Amino acid sequence: MYLLRLALASLNNRRFTALLTVFAIALSVCLLLAVERVRTEARASFASTISGTDLIVGTRSGSVNLLLYSVFRIGNATNNIRWESFEHFAEHPRVSWAIPISLGDSHRGYRVMGTSSRPFAEDPFEVVLGAEVAEALKYTLDDQLVLAHGVATVSLVKHDDKPFRVVGILKRTGTPVDRTLHINLAGMEALHIDWQNGMPARGAARIDAEQARQLDLQPKQITAFMLGLNSKIATFTLQREINGYRGEPLLAILPGVALQELWSLMGTAEQALFVVSLFVVLTGLIGMLTAILTSLNERRREMAILRSVGARPWHIAGLLVVEAFSLALAGALFGLLLLYVAIAVAQGPLQSHYGLYLPLALPSAYEWSLLAGILLAGLLMGCVPAWRAYRQSLADGLSIRL
Repeated sequence: MYLLRLALASLNNRRFTALLTVFAIALSVCLLLAVERVRTEARASFASTISGTDLIVGTRSGSVNLLLYSVFRIGNATNNIRWESFEHFAEHPRVSWAIPISLGDSHRGYRVMGTSSRPFAEDPFEVVLGAEVAEALKYTLDDQLVLAHGVATVSLVKHDDKPFRVVGILKRTGTPVDRTLHINLAGMEALHIDWQNGMPARGAARIDAEQARQLDLQPKQITAFMLGLNSKIATFTLQREINGYRGEPLLAILPGVALQELWSLMGTAEQALFVVSLFVVLTGLIGMLTAILTSLNERRREMAILRSVGARPWHIAGLLVVEAFSLALAGALFGLLLLYVAIAVAQGPLQSHYGLYLPLALPSAYEWSLLAGILLAGLLMGCVPAWRAYRQSLADGLSIRL
């Protein structure tokens, strides 16, 4: 205990250098933990988004591409699926539920998704907003909005003759649902009923919203659909059946497998970022080592005085180890505090712009192990100046050359 009091008093005497060292370690620790927290929560968020879905079906492309555009609204489909194909598998005896998805339109940078009828949908021109869409664009119930063709932030082709009315705003979920506008498949069909080949029909009279309501708005094509099965055992059997479907080329993927494939593609980048963070921490600890080593010659008189009052060489070495450990501990704790401050400040923008929710949770077991590793590294680095101080203490004895 006396070594700790002595070490703290010595650090207080060199408080400016000590604070700079602690701050450097804290920043590096904060960066390392932030990278780990973002990686972990991103994976958890992606996994929760697809939980409960057994198969995702789209046109034949890559499994990752299908996962990204159907679930996370990233990218675009290469082709559409005929409605008859969806009905064929929706009525399959092994299928418990089926959700069709129709994509391709947007509103001020947010994707629009057409899907099956909602319990409160009475009109094809009704829209339900995700929490982020409503918050960012300041929409409330009964507001009207105009959708645009395509997924660009700024679109030159708008469906301004068929406005939609906001009839619902969903609670925040931390998933892509928050960043999506949800409409009925009939509404999606009505938007494009007077279009041909992805463009408004030339020379033909435009069909307004009131006229569209009187027409048959049964969809002819969708982008993809999700399936929930009666039994998990039937998953692979139905997957093979869909992939071999002769009506049109289809691809059925297991969301979990596709997600693992996505993580494997991103694994190199994740590891690279983690290694860079480790080197930043190592740089902070080396800065601590340099500061202690630099001060050794200046502190030889201090060491001699300690020897004169009965301190042994191993006491001097222990003092340096305790100082190094104290700096590493203070840096780790301060870094943890910086992490929570950063999460509290960035939590809203991260969820709004990237759909990533970072909770203010206690460190995980893995994060605690990282902190323990940093403290161990700090302790080991403290042994270097401790050994030099031990050698100098033996050589100087009770005197010091001025």
